[in-house]
Amino acid sequence: MNATDRPALAHHGVTGGLLMACHPGPAAAVTALATVLAAAAGHDGPGCLLIAAMVLAGQLSVGWCNDAVDAARDRAAGRDGKPVVSGAVGEGTVWCAAVVALGVTVPLSLACGVLAGGLHLAGVAAAWAYNLGVKATRLSWLPYAAAFAALPAFVTLGLPGSPWPAWWVMAAGALVGVGAHLGNVLPDIASDLATGVRGWPQRLGPDRVRLLLPVPLVAASVLLALAGPAPGGPRLLAPVAVAAAVATAVAGAVAGRRRAGVPFLAAIVVAALDVAMLVWRGAGIT
Repeated sequence: MNATDRPALAHHGVTGGLLMACHPGPAAAVTALATVLAAAAGHDGPGCLLIAAMVLAGQLSVGWCNDAVDAARDRAAGRDGKPVVSGAVGEGTVWCAAVVALGVTVPLSLACGVLAGGLHLAGVAAAWAYNLGVKATRLSWLPYAAAFAALPAFVTLGLPGSPWPAWWVMAAGALVGVGAHLGNVLPDIASDLATGVRGWPQRLGPDRVRLLLPVPLVAASVLLALAGPAPGGPRLLAPVAVAAAVATAVAGAVAGRRRAGVPFLAAIVVAALDVAMLVWRGAGIT
């Protein structure tokens, strides 16, 4: 989970340092996607706000945990844009923020129901497990896949009757998660290897990761376009959405050679396209 635009707020004191250390872009993107999914699934206004608060708290805890755990490696790799490395905020302060955010996540999650809240907490736990060591193993992709697959599930489980989402929605979420993992790690593969992190993408190497990156993202979009009930809108929109996903994923992988944060951004854009496809279908996600 790499830094992209952190230096801009690196000199705004502890508050600015904490803001940048939480990985604000990914946190905001995942929170927004979850909120849109909640509205599409049928949650009312208060329900959508509760899900947004729950997801945001979880994302904040994960982002702060990541920067705290990686502080020593970030220093060794010379990542001066990181707020802990630059001195904008102390490592202990970031750890404290991570624990507090995790503590807030628990009651917010359980307020959505035991099943929905429990699944969300399991997704957050998977992300913490990634930060705490799984990222350096061959199974580094698994926490991402599990967390993204859980996202539509805890959204629907919070509805009356606690319905599970359609299998193809969860499968698409897992595929997007794998793509997000590849895109997120790609810019840092060289420095990760130098500091002893040998997860799945690091073992593949940057060239193979760049070639592989579009595959799970495009597969997710194709699955959403073809699986489940027939959409209610114009039939042309599905192939257009898939074509846009293909173009975005491929362009992100190519542009990643020059701009480090583009591949992960491409994964988020494809996820947004996929959510838009679900909303357009008019059939919910269950």
